[in-house]
Amino acid sequence: MSKKSGNRDVDVTQSSVSRRRFLQSTAWMSSAVALGAGSWLIPARWSHAAGPIKLGIATDITGMMGYAGNSHVHVANWLAEEINAGGGINGRPLEVHIEDTATNDQTAVAVVRKLTQKENVDVIIGGIMSSTRNAIKDVIIERGKTLYVYPEVYEGGACQPYLYCTGPVPSQQIDPFIPWLIENGGPRFAFPAANYAWPQITNKYARNIVEQSGGEVVFEEYYPLDQMDYGATINTIMKENIDVVFITLIPPGLPGFITGLHEAGFTKRGGRLACVYYDENMTQVNPVEEWEGMASCLDYYRAIGEQGWDAESARIMTEYEKRFGTDHLFSAGAGSSGMYRAIKLLEVALTEANSVDRDDEAAALDHASIDKGPGGPAKMVPGTNHCAMNMYIAVAKNGSYEIAAKSDGLATPQECA
Repeated sequence: MSKKSGNRDVDVTQSSVSRRRFLQSTAWMSSAVALGAGSWLIPARWSHAAGPIKLGIATDITGMMGYAGNSHVHVANWLAEEINAGGGINGRPLEVHIEDTATNDQTAVAVVRKLTQKENVDVIIGGIMSSTRNAIKDVIIERGKTLYVYPEVYEGGACQPYLYCTGPVPSQQIDPFIPWLIENGGPRFAFPAANYAWPQITNKYARNIVEQSGGEVVFEEYYPLDQMDYGATINTIMKENIDVVFITLIPPGLPGFITGLHEAGFTKRGGRLACVYYDENMTQVNPVEEWEGMASCLDYYRAIGEQGWDAESARIMTEYEKRFGTDHLFSAGAGSSGMYRAIKLLEVALTEANSVDRDDEAAALDHASIDKGPGGPAKMVPGTNHCAMNMYIAVAKNGSYEIAAKSDGLATPQECA
């Protein structure tokens, strides 16, 4: 990676956080866009076509991951509008069917059954948490006989036929990130984590890279997703003189942990906060001073456009916020960039295939590429079901992120080969 800038730590003070403050900081998670479930109507000008191509979007419009799902809905409707304004795909309109998975795996299963059995969609994009992907993939692929695209940052290993992934995996994020953290933080790591598949598998991979890079994982602990009290963990972090806290917690427990670590003085003494999915959405989780200096490694940040790294990223950010505002940010951590990439790659693949037969779709998507998008160009790596893309290391500063390093060319996923 080519380095651009360093990092800064921030002065902090100690105070106490109340449950009321936590609830205030997480109230944003229950919000939802007014669009709700539904589909695009077919204008009269399409009446001569072979019929619409039906795209199912199954995402968390409500629930604790609603901040991410709402951005997915925005991206899908926006790109469908643009594709249809340009003549559709081989003269066929793209019809979007949106369903709320509500951050609930049972709801998600019911939703994708509806999309495959009642709506008869031609492809489904969706699922946010890895548990949701695992719950719905067989319902979509085996029972529904439908192509499935997963757009999120995740732990890797999804190598099932007809399942394609357009977000980054550990080999793209952690391989460059851990050595950077040792150089810009220190060798002693703590791994506080939520107790489900993504943190478990990600941390197993990260531990290997830490040890190969000369570092040490001093402790690794897993917590229920709804845990609110992290006092004992924070005490251990401070007592053991941890250099880097590599976080794989998620809401609702995440904000309280960040606040508690801030109040304990972790960054004040020179500690480094790190995660592979945190980005500008942190502005809606914790006060700016609590995540100052947080480092992450993702495929897109606002700064890529703002700091002149990529003109198309700037255009995407500007157009998205012109249309939808900033209540639900376009961000990589929310999977917005993966959703955008998924739809544009599908547009390319479906144009080439000129068919909605699942085997034809898969054969074309296997090698599809786009020359521009959020973070830069991207391409599916044939035979891997995963996507190569640019990767960036960034550091939080004054409520936004600054790019510290960029991959030398597209970072290739080491998956499913």
